[in-house]
Amino acid sequence: MAKSENQKLKLLYLRKIFEEQTDENHPITIARIIDELGKHGIEAERKSLYRDIRLLQDFGMDIIPVRSKSYGYYLASREFELPELKLLVDAVQSSRFITHKKSGELIKKLEALSSVHDAAQLQQTVYVVNRIKTANESIYYNVDRICAAIAENSRVSFRYFDWTAEKRKSYRKNGGRYCVSPWSLTWDDEMYYLIAYDSGEEKIKHFRVDKMNNIETVPLPRDGSQAFRELDMALYAKKFFGMFNGSEETVTLRCKKSLAGVIIDRFGRDITMFADDDEHFKVNVTVAISPVFLAWVFAFGADMTIVSPRGVIKRFREMARAAADMYE
Repeated sequence: MAKSENQKLKLLYLRKIFEEQTDENHPITIARIIDELGKHGIEAERKSLYRDIRLLQDFGMDIIPVRSKSYGYYLASREFELPELKLLVDAVQSSRFITHKKSGELIKKLEALSSVHDAAQLQQTVYVVNRIKTANESIYYNVDRICAAIAENSRVSFRYFDWTAEKRKSYRKNGGRYCVSPWSLTWDDEMYYLIAYDSGEEKIKHFRVDKMNNIETVPLPRDGSQAFRELDMALYAKKFFGMFNGSEETVTLRCKKSLAGVIIDRFGRDITMFADDDEHFKVNVTVAISPVFLAWVFAFGADMTIVSPRGVIKRFREMARAAADMYE
């Protein structure tokens, strides 16, 4: 491209140079800016560059002059600061519902939001290879279709599968399709879930998005608006351990005081814990009684016991006895 044609892009390239190549520890001199613009076929003089930098500052870019060994400039603030980008990179790395391939792509895009120098620091924190990740690359299109259906107030249909011991997909309903009203997407226990209303069973259900295939929009208005108006999503997630279904009951737990943090981390700070003796407290929690919940209690041994109801204690004993019998 001829210089005269590219000259009109001077301000855009100048902005790109500041965003990609400068930060507090890496200011850029006017001489180097001239060289960088020259790589794109753009001529620049010192006087015009001072004027261009003032224009970018007036536009809102936080370009700061600095005098060290030589006079230079750097971009002092960005949409995302380095600690914020590190948090986002960590979230992408730890998300099991994001595949290895997509994790790498997303992290590359996050790196582009920083200077090349800060991007090198972000790369040093990347440890994606050995993380347990989903293998379903279509999850991103699933999320897009679900969000579109919610925006259009439409239902969705899909096939839902489990994994077999042979690492093959085994579709529920003999390969038949589910048809539900989508209302929300939630992230729980490192997995992405669709929260939807099943009109046939007249109840709220959840589905792992990475186990949904062949999602299609159904030209029917969503059902279950009243049920979702009454639903507290945060409370819903607390009740279902690992989003495993089960009958919902209020359980009284007796815990060692050292487990106060564990209870707060799981159920939040709004719960009431009351002293039982000098070393224990009791707490009432509403949960879905599932093997995952019972195993969670079991993991704390004598430090956590189920006080009531009797039916839950009976299920706990049966599970513990069955587990012990397996090792006789």
